[in-house]
Amino acid sequence: MNLPSPIEGRIKMEENFVTLKIDDKEVKVKQGTTILQAAKQAGIDIPTLCFLKEINEVGDCRMCIVEVDGRKGFATSCIQKAEEGMVVHTHSPAVMEARRVILDLILSNHHRDCLTCSRNGNCELQALAMKFNVQHVEFEGEMTEHKVDDKSPAIMRDFNKCILCRRCVAACKNVQEIGAIDCINRGFESCISTVGDHSLNDVNCTFCGQCIEACPTGALKEKEYIKDVWRNLKDPDIYTVVQTAPAVRVALGEEFDMPIGTNVTGKMVSALKSLGFDRVFDTNTGADLTIMEEANEFIDRFSKQECLPMITSCSPGWVRFAEKNYPDLLGHLSSCKSPHQMFGAMVKSYYAKKYNVDPKKICMVSVMPCIAKKYECQREEMEVDGLRDVDYVITTRELSRMIKQANIEFTQLQDDVFDEPMGEATGAGAIFGTTGGVMEAALRTATDTLEGKDLPQFEYEAVRGGKGRKEATVEIAGKKIKAVVVSGLSNARKIMDEIREGKADYQFVEIMACPGGCVMGGGQPIKSSKIRSEVDVRKLRADALYTIDEKSVIRKSHESPVMKQMYEEFLQKPGSEVAHKYLHTHYTAKNMYDI
Repeated sequence: MNLPSPIEGRIKMEENFVTLKIDDKEVKVKQGTTILQAAKQAGIDIPTLCFLKEINEVGDCRMCIVEVDGRKGFATSCIQKAEEGMVVHTHSPAVMEARRVILDLILSNHHRDCLTCSRNGNCELQALAMKFNVQHVEFEGEMTEHKVDDKSPAIMRDFNKCILCRRCVAACKNVQEIGAIDCINRGFESCISTVGDHSLNDVNCTFCGQCIEACPTGALKEKEYIKDVWRNLKDPDIYTVVQTAPAVRVALGEEFDMPIGTNVTGKMVSALKSLGFDRVFDTNTGADLTIMEEANEFIDRFSKQECLPMITSCSPGWVRFAEKNYPDLLGHLSSCKSPHQMFGAMVKSYYAKKYNVDPKKICMVSVMPCIAKKYECQREEMEVDGLRDVDYVITTRELSRMIKQANIEFTQLQDDVFDEPMGEATGAGAIFGTTGGVMEAALRTATDTLEGKDLPQFEYEAVRGGKGRKEATVEIAGKKIKAVVVSGLSNARKIMDEIREGKADYQFVEIMACPGGCVMGGGQPIKSSKIRSEVDVRKLRADALYTIDEKSVIRKSHESPVMKQMYEEFLQKPGSEVAHKYLHTHYTAKNMYDI
């Protein structure tokens, strides 16, 4: 075998790097590195606006321009590759003046009602205007006017605040592969919209909310139901109940400047009680219910070898995607409602009867990391005996606004606990909030059930982590079960195409609409492009959920005393007629466009 000499190896390694100067700092980077990345490596901050790491790297806004010695004009640092011997100036007088002009031009066609904007204080355009000391707009003139689209139950769009950065387009087209929005028209009339400029409600939008997370301004936001919740809280005749999803507790603290991934369960419960809710419950209990029913459903299908693979149905964005794009495969979806819908149905039936509360007077509020759940709770299928399972869904962001409106010092709150008897949940319920969590929780219960004994297996490492697709083979009772976990609708499309073509050799499939799962849902705290470039937000939030699971006394749904009590007193057994009435649903093929 002919191996390269040490000298040859060193030369080859050196050839893979380039050395340049940025603001008089010598920087050595790999070939193919952009000037923006090289500057970051050197500790130099270059402002950006349209840039979103690995999502939108097109250089449209020009805020990241720099000067390069020996070259005319400016270079766009987010797309310009670093070269050997290059000398770069990131904050020269010419560069700074050009950036101010660019900002001025953007602001000249931007509705500047910052004080009443939901992104006030968390707007990347606002932050840049302050950084560059833009106190008035030089280029005053005609402004485009757009109607606010509020037809959707989940997303509002006000493109009077749009800066045409195209980050939302990239998130929808490149990450999710939906393409519900794009740039239409030309010149001064250019705007981001849908086919025919119709409402998001009427096109192939899944309400995943990833466009909101990508938007640097207030052009896109969730449909707010804060006023409705306050109205019910203040009505003495209404019995207000709230439930909180697992992903909310590891993200809510970020809205109060706490580190990303901080578990604030106790403070969150305390805040909700301070807001005036009559009962504060944990959606993790609903997740345990989902596992009881879903694991039973899978075992039944697997034993009969019918309608496999079975696909999870916890993610309403994914369900809407399937109904519009794969109507022929809807039979593969589990009939289980999502955890918060199950829980809402139980509150208005089992709990109401047990504690003599009129179910017609119960207002069920869900605090969710997900935008699509606002749509889900309004679906025709999500009611029993004329009562909606859930009346209102608010996001993590909306809850933070309510807490601030009530003048509650969140960080100073003493920890409190969820109300009984439906507040005690398992570790399995907690990990629902991250990709792979539903699969892992289901396997914990399915393996014990099929094996007929309590196994020591709690953790399934193969389905953990942030990859968009993860596969695992589990041997249960002498039989092999092949499972696959995908997150993000682009990955969902790939696996569904494989199933449709008969190429998918799996028995169990978990699909989440949002990349990374609920911890990265469209209703979570919005992080700037700078933070998203530097920090693995998904991992920090997911790790916090796994820590909750590890510290839980009970880590399997079927071992929960609350589950045992619910089935003994009301549901009878998983898959029973009663369980199907309250905890299961069906799906309907939908037109791609309802125009």
